[in-house]
Order: sequence, then C-alpha cells, then structure tokens
Amino acid sequence: MDAFNYINGQLCCEDLPVADIVAQAGSPVYIYSKATLLDHYTKLASSFADVDTTVCYSIKTLSNLSILNVLKGAGSGFDVVSGGELARAMAIGADPQKIVYAGVGKTDAEIRYALECNIGWFNIESEMEFETISAIAAEMGVTTRGALRINPDVYDPKTHAYTTTGKKETKFGVDIDRAEDFFDRYGRDEHVKLDSIHLHIGSPIYSADPYVAALKKALVFIDAIRAKGMEINVLDLGGGFAADYETGKSPLAADYAAEILPLIKQANVNLILEPGRHIACNAGILATKVLYTKTGGEKKFLIADAAMTDLLRPALYQAEHFVYPVQLADGAATPERKLTYAPEGGVTVDIVGGVCETSDTLAHARTLPPMTRGDLLAIFGAGAYGFVMASTYNTRPRPAEVLVDGDTFKVIRPRETAKEIFAPEQSCL
Repeated sequence: MDAFNYINGQLCCEDLPVADIVAQAGSPVYIYSKATLLDHYTKLASSFADVDTTVCYSIKTLSNLSILNVLKGAGSGFDVVSGGELARAMAIGADPQKIVYAGVGKTDAEIRYALECNIGWFNIESEMEFETISAIAAEMGVTTRGALRINPDVYDPKTHAYTTTGKKETKFGVDIDRAEDFFDRYGRDEHVKLDSIHLHIGSPIYSADPYVAALKKALVFIDAIRAKGMEINVLDLGGGFAADYETGKSPLAADYAAEILPLIKQANVNLILEPGRHIACNAGILATKVLYTKTGGEKKFLIADAAMTDLLRPALYQAEHFVYPVQLADGAATPERKLTYAPEGGVTVDIVGGVCETSDTLAHARTLPPMTRGDLLAIFGAGAYGFVMASTYNTRPRPAEVLVDGDTFKVIRPRETAKEIFAPEQSCL
C-alpha cells in the first residue's frame, strides 16, 4: 500500500495534488507520505508480534529527523551505521536501548559516543573491532552488549552485487566457519556481553528463502554455542525485505513472517529486525520538472531538473524506478506501475538530468505520453536511498523534502542554495 494515487487525472499524495505541492515547494522535491510510513511500519511490527521483536528502522535509508520522529512515535527503535546517525537518533529522543550500531569502520570516538549513550547493541564485524570496543568499555568502566555479525554464505541472485552481504567474501562480519572460534575467544568477555548474533544477508531480497537458508545454518550454530555453556538470547536478522518498485513485486511483511517465525521460535531467541527500504521506499516520490526535450540519433530525451545528484540509484546500481507524468491528459488511463507500461500514443524516451556525466540517467527507454517543457514527472519508490545519497556535485543544491499528512504538508528540509554549499569555503578566504 502507498498513498500516491491518481484522482481525476492528478497524482495525489494522500489528499494533496502533487502539482500543488510543487507549486509551493519548488522542483525537484522529495515528497513523503506519513500515512504510508506508518502503514508499512505497523504491518511489519504486527506480522512479527508472535515473538519478542524489536524493530529498528535503518536510518541510512531515509534519515530526515521528521521521518525518524514519526517512526519513533509508532514505537520504532533504530539501526545506525555511524556516529552521525546515532546523533540523529539521540536528537529526536530515541530510546538508546532500542538502538543497534552496525558498520565495519566504527572509530574510537564513535564507539565512545555510543557507550556514553548506552545503546542496546553493537553489531560486531571483526575480532579487532571487538577488542577495541571491549578495551574502550573497560577504560570507561561500563559494559555493553554485542551481536556477532555472521556471514552464513547464502546468496540471493536477485540482489545486486553491491548490496549482497551474506557471502564469505565480503567486508562485513565474520564467516560462519570462524564464528564458533570467535565465541570461544570472546564469548565470556566481561565488558562486552556477546549473547547475540546478527545475520544481515543483503538487500533487497524478494523471497523468504534466503532468510530460511541463513536461519537453518544459524540454528546449528546456536546449538553448538549453547552446548559450550554460552548464551545466545537475541538474533538480529538485519533488514533487506524488498519493496514494490513495480506493483506486486515484493512479498508482504506477513509473507516473510510466515516463513521466518517458526525458525525463530525453534531457536528460542528474541528477534531484532532492521527494516529500511520496506518501510520507506514507497512512502516517497521525487517530483521533477521537464526542462527540455531533444533527439540524439535514434534516441529521444527528456531532460529534467532532477539528476543523479538528487537520485543516485539508477547511476550507481542501474536501479529502475517507475516514472510517469503527474498530470494525465483528459480521459487517459491510470497507469500500471510496471516498467514496461506503454500508453497508447506514447513516446519512448531516456529521462536524464543536467549533470555533466553520461551516467546521469534517471530512466532508460520508458514509454510516456508526449511531454513538453514545464510538465511534471513523478519518480516513484524514491523514499529509500534517495535524498540520503544526494550530493552537491556540480555545485547543484540538494532538493527540498516535504512530509504530507492528510490534506496538509510541511517542508521538513528546505531547499539548499549554492551559497550554503560554499559558505564554509568562503569563510576561509
């Protein structure tokens, strides 16, 4: 479910026409739906309610403080991967005991800050990292909890190579063949209680099957550790649940839960989930304006005021988003959100931005109604890894972000200006 629908030929976010939002907030602009965020979070949390589950929303997905505040109000904890993301969580008053800190490159300063905040868990990525956390905790006179990140050596062929993390040959975590030795060495540490394991295997994953394969390996591992008198009380399954970049592409939260929960119950552990994309993806669009149309050889182009600096995923991952006009012609059919959707009389175009890179393409070979200068396009499924990956390359100011709540919206991050980009440099002249 999401709250972006065509009503009388106008794309609306909840009860507001997108064109009206753009008229006030400018273009390009990220538009988020509060109702969609809450719907996705609630369905996920309720689907896994049969076991003691802590949902820790992955801040790296969409990190605006207003979005985090909405999810905190719904009961979410948070998954962070940097000291900066931890600072965001603390800035909105998150419960530190519902914060998980992941990532392979935690600095000493970040570890110290996390210990000062008294976070719930560190996801442990290596032997040296464990030793560092333990030493800093000893120096500070505190204790903390650790979840060893185990690579169960499973792979989902639908997952992009850049976002596959469950194989042995990855910078993340410890491969499962070394994990038992890790517990033998560190499982009784007095400063970091190592009583949890973490199994994030990649993203997006369009089936429960890879999770089931990972969990079956985890069950064997847990039995071996418990047989040595050590505890495994928590299993952090990470995130990776997919989202509908096209209608009906992703399983529902309940579909994942139906396959996963029996194994969690068999393991007799509490569960942590770190969803990001599954909650945020379809809660946001990027609205952009057509600047120019042109023909180059056999190709036709729409040049938009959004670019790879605003939405990097197509250039970085060759990701594909459904793109369609905000305003439909009189009598035009409501489009199906399929990449192959082709309206009658449509024109096949590449949608590109104005950055001086050939890779600056937002969508390849899409068939759209004829478009002209000033028309608006919506890039759907842009709530996840959209604004958070935006840059100021070419000194292009980043877009505004707005949050819609029913029939009202507010700007939750103003549009950047060029002067704001170079102000730190100017002060050094």
